[in-house]
Amino acid sequence: MRKYHTISTQALLLALKDTNTRLIDVRSTDAYNGWTLMGGHRPGHIKGARCLPVKWTSYIDWIEIVRSKDILPENEVIIYSDKYEESERVAAMFLAAGYDQVSIYNNFCTSWLPNDALPMDFLPRFRQLVPSWWVKSAIEGNNPDVANKKVVLVQAHYRNPNAYLSGHIPGAIAMDTLALESPETWNRRSPEEIEAALLEHGITADTVVILYGKYMFPDNDDPFPGSAAGDIGAIRCAFIMMYAGVKDVRVLNGGYQAWFDAGYDIDTTDEPKQPETDFGANIPAFPSLAVDLDEAKSLLNSENGELICVRSWPEYIGEVSGYNYIEKKGRIPGAIFGNCGSDAYHMENYRNVDHTMREYHETQAFWNAAGITPDKRLAFYCGTGWRGSEAFFNAWLMGYPDVAVFDGGWFEWSNHPENPYETGIPEARPASGLKITV
Repeated sequence: MRKYHTISTQALLLALKDTNTRLIDVRSTDAYNGWTLMGGHRPGHIKGARCLPVKWTSYIDWIEIVRSKDILPENEVIIYSDKYEESERVAAMFLAAGYDQVSIYNNFCTSWLPNDALPMDFLPRFRQLVPSWWVKSAIEGNNPDVANKKVVLVQAHYRNPNAYLSGHIPGAIAMDTLALESPETWNRRSPEEIEAALLEHGITADTVVILYGKYMFPDNDDPFPGSAAGDIGAIRCAFIMMYAGVKDVRVLNGGYQAWFDAGYDIDTTDEPKQPETDFGANIPAFPSLAVDLDEAKSLLNSENGELICVRSWPEYIGEVSGYNYIEKKGRIPGAIFGNCGSDAYHMENYRNVDHTMREYHETQAFWNAAGITPDKRLAFYCGTGWRGSEAFFNAWLMGYPDVAVFDGGWFEWSNHPENPYETGIPEARPASGLKITV
């Protein structure tokens, strides 16, 4: 019977110099990003480690996830966690799948974390992408991060109050995305409208806002497919709140699914809103987070900026418009392909299988391959703003210094007959570093 081995800190340091080594962190995605329940330790993961939570071993397609991360049977696999039994479970899975070089590193908490000379890495703004346990402690009043602050927990939805009433996190209020964006243009609403909506929901510039949504299997044959994509809608609301000037906007990593998977209580009460009267800042406090049509055009001709199309491949090449209310098909010439996934209501290439944010090193790798680099002003767009907002939020969490959303996206661009557009496969297929989803 094949066995795994245990290795020392010195052996791990030597192994990490070998390009054949795959170091795997099997803790949660939140721990990998930087969150810890063990106060005082350095945040994040061992530099160079891949994120492969033990939770995912229960998924039938676990081995496909492993191979999609370029972890192959010929690699030397080294596994670590802060719980020995988790490392053992994943090691057994690898051995059963035909991996012969499997080791466990057991000294992460005792040797690696306490030694500042040993390299760690973390998502720069991980504190804005929060775990379910953090949300639970915040709403129970036991979270020192938000002590003495007003906290508003929001479940976002689009035209679908049943998404909220069928089950939500206790204490959460509902917010329809239409409160913040206009159905005529799908752009953010006017500053006056945004302010009124935020105050109605009890939100000021100094409120800690925690946003999440519920993924409900969008169907393109539905008249309003976005009604089942509240997970993306929540990040759309986060972008508009950040633009408006809410200083502390947080998103629950994995949304409603993460709360449900944690086994926490679910409520069906229609929680009343507690309105405010003074936002406390002029809206927009951060106008540079939004790009409108003229600046989008200038970015296409700038050496210091990029316009990034976060749409599916069929949309990009003009096979479909992506929406039942957009007629014109095609792409903005010169925009970089930032592949969202399968269609307008999914973000598979920016999400893990449990709806948590994809390992940020992977996102950065495919962005780098496409020329999406942090030294430029980057404006993300899609059809009407939701997917562009999620890509923007990824970049912002990763610490990219000058990122924005081209709010009008393909909808606004295609509504101006004088704007050029292209269809078909480009001469050079975009180097997104991703498998094109068709």
